[in-house]
Amino acid sequence: QVQEVESGGGLVQAGGSLRLSCAASGRIFNNYAMGWFRQAPGKEREFVAATSLSHVNTYYADSVKGRFTISTDNAKNTMYLQMNNLKPGDTAAYYCAAHVERTVPADDWRGYGYWGQGTQVTVSS
Repeated sequence: QVQEVESGGGLVQAGGSLRLSCAASGRIFNNYAMGWFRQAPGKEREFVAATSLSHVNTYYADSVKGRFTISTDNAKNTMYLQMNNLKPGDTAAYYCAAHVERTVPADDWRGYGYWGQGTQVTVSS
């Protein structure tokens, strides 16, 4: 059962920007750390960024560090991913999820649940 809804994907030229949104239920947002993952056709699901349980601390994959920024609006139970200086290699379906298994590292998709339906990001060269 999808309990999160992503939006904001689209087609953009290399060097451009997009902001993704992930709206979650209060029950999920207030009880779990949150993360963004992406998956390109034929590739494994890949960690992008995550928050801590309090949504104060943030973590990034090396491939997006300095270009992407994860943030939250706690009043709206919403998480964002600001993506700048996009590259063709960023093309993928982007998913948000809740870090439900805290014994699993935050960069491992197998520790996440309540996945959204995904939003497609396509970066043209």
